[in-house]
Amino acid sequence: MEQNLILLKLDLQIMTDQLDHYLLVLLKTAIDFISREGIQLEDTVGDNALIVMYAAYLYRKRKEQANGMPRMLRYALNNRLLSQKMAGDPDG
Repeated sequence: MEQNLILLKLDLQIMTDQLDHYLLVLLKTAIDFISREGIQLEDTVGDNALIVMYAAYLYRKRKEQANGMPRMLRYALNNRLLSQKMAGDPDG
């Protein structure tokens, strides 16, 4: 989780530690929301990047009143879920 916090702070261009507690909550929330979509997260570079992307979206959504989930993030979630389902079903 510490590595994801560092990556999230870099993504958001936050240089201080003042928001660390809030950002950790966002990372845990991102994991929860991703899991609710049926994605079984693993400790991989790709899954950690997905968690950081989602947490960054949650931060920006609150701060900038974004209109919806960015397409890039939606595609990443859909691709991750599809690859998980394909890996679990050898017949397709």
